[in-house]
Amino acid sequence: MTWKIQPRSDFGPMQAITVPASSGPNSQQTGPTEKPPLAILLHGVGLRAEAWAAQIPTLRDLGFDVLAPDMPGHGQSVFTPLDDVKGYAELLGIALTQQTPDRDCLLIGHSMGAMIALELAQQHAKQCIGVIAMNAIFQRETPARAAVAARAAQLDGVSLPDPSPTLTRWFGAETSDPLAERDACHDWLTTVSPRGYQQAYRCFANSDGPSPQSLQTLRCPALFLTGAEEPNSTPAMSIAMADLAPNGRAEVIAGAAHMMPMTHAPETNSAVQSFAKECLHD
Repeated sequence: MTWKIQPRSDFGPMQAITVPASSGPNSQQTGPTEKPPLAILLHGVGLRAEAWAAQIPTLRDLGFDVLAPDMPGHGQSVFTPLDDVKGYAELLGIALTQQTPDRDCLLIGHSMGAMIALELAQQHAKQCIGVIAMNAIFQRETPARAAVAARAAQLDGVSLPDPSPTLTRWFGAETSDPLAERDACHDWLTTVSPRGYQQAYRCFANSDGPSPQSLQTLRCPALFLTGAEEPNSTPAMSIAMADLAPNGRAEVIAGAAHMMPMTHAPETNSAVQSFAKECLHD
């Protein structure tokens, strides 16, 4: 798959890829006069909406209108000062209320985007029919917490860091075989707004994931999806979150690591499709 830049629409102060629902034979829409449900896709730190290019067609063909925003200071979205993960969710929630009120929503997030999606699912519980948290962190151990805090402290908001260590954490050691996903992430990490990257990474570093209390009160179905080879957002974290959520479950994709939605798109899409169908039928 190629990761070409796609057109954007306004979504509050952000820019977003918007794709209307398909009306084909695989669509799960229930009536011609009803508005399609909305799938909102939230990317991680340093990325952009194109990171979801492999998932957008799957959700469109299920009958979802798809909305994939660039987070503030990422992609084509302007920088907006925010203090924490909750602030990102509140900004998205304002746009959601203003532009798509009373729509059933499936929230899907990756990495920091998963943390935002879980927060947004609490803020807009009446609209949220389900949430998928991919490669989400939960209660980091002390060495991991110190490492991510140290990386955040090195960011100055003026220049961007060498992306090589990040790409190694995400994809493993670089090999002689070209990998389009790695190249795309390299491009995004070297063109993101330094202020946007610094702010998002600091918010990510300062959060330890959703609280146990918020997971225990999560009303909607929740899928915690991660890769078996994920070194930071570990399978154990996803399993622990699923155990706390009343309607939670965890799935682990064999051979996948942090950039699972891009590198293991067929497996990821299969899990997304199955869960999304369940949410539509509940």
